[in-house]
Amino acid sequence: MRKALIVGIDHYEHLKPLRGCVNDAHSVYAALERDADGTVNFTNPLMLTGTSSTSGVDRSELREAVRELFRDDAEIALFYFSGHGHIDETGGFLCATDADSGDDGLSLSEVMTLANQSPATNRIIILDSCHSGAAAQVAVGAAQADIREGVTILSASTAEQYAMETGGSGVFTSLLVDALNGAASNLVGDITPGSVYAHIDQSLGPWQQRPVFKTNVKTFVSLRKANPPIALAELQQITAIFSAPGVQLPLDPSFEPSRSAEQTADPSIPPPDPINMATFRTLQNYVKVNLVQPIGAVHMYYAAMESRSCELTVLGEHYWNLINQRLI
Repeated sequence: MRKALIVGIDHYEHLKPLRGCVNDAHSVYAALERDADGTVNFTNPLMLTGTSSTSGVDRSELREAVRELFRDDAEIALFYFSGHGHIDETGGFLCATDADSGDDGLSLSEVMTLANQSPATNRIIILDSCHSGAAAQVAVGAAQADIREGVTILSASTAEQYAMETGGSGVFTSLLVDALNGAASNLVGDITPGSVYAHIDQSLGPWQQRPVFKTNVKTFVSLRKANPPIALAELQQITAIFSAPGVQLPLDPSFEPSRSAEQTADPSIPPPDPINMATFRTLQNYVKVNLVQPIGAVHMYYAAMESRSCELTVLGEHYWNLINQRLI
């Protein structure tokens, strides 16, 4: 069972209203509900939105929803929040619709207590709010985070920073959705909290808000399956084509079907071979995903026509080892 609670609050009774949080919640919902192939990922995620004076999310409702999320022994219990955040000397808070002073919101320490005590295998907290990096800090300035095994936190900014919006959407959530939609997938289509953070971190400059990543896990869980850039069966052929990492694979014109009339008439150039051409198509697909590179040529076509070689890249050697060890 994979559970998700997605909260977006634009309308506030006492605080400045926001514009993009509800849209962000809908975007995250759409990204998480199903994998890229259409199969169910998170079953019926619960979405709470604060859109108006008659449709809000008060503190008690938010608190009870978080309690219910972390109550079960789910495979994943994921909490996403987009809205106002607040911080003082006692810690950080998530502001519900009825928040007045900010410190009357749902405290991040309570969220962390619920997550830490949850029987769920993987507890993932994603926060797009100001000062959200205070999650898991006992108090402002605390150097140590209280994160139990199985808990991961991904926040839009540090405890001291504001979370920015652009074009009616949070900068952080826009990158989060891009990552979930495939920008952070590996070659088998898995998108993990670590790869999501790496995508967001690389997309934000040193002078912009800085995302915060805290985790205590032995292995990352896949948040979503994207369409892999290469078919699994084709990827697994890498150990059949290359006998070992570091081996150079000799090529010749029989691998390449395309040639000029002059080359076709040249008896010194071997004709295309169906088996070699099939291998060459796979090699070219490996080149597209940076698993293979030609040696002494700028393109695989020239490597073949000039009887040069190709080899695994560092990434190619990594996947060769994974497949050889039956980890993929």
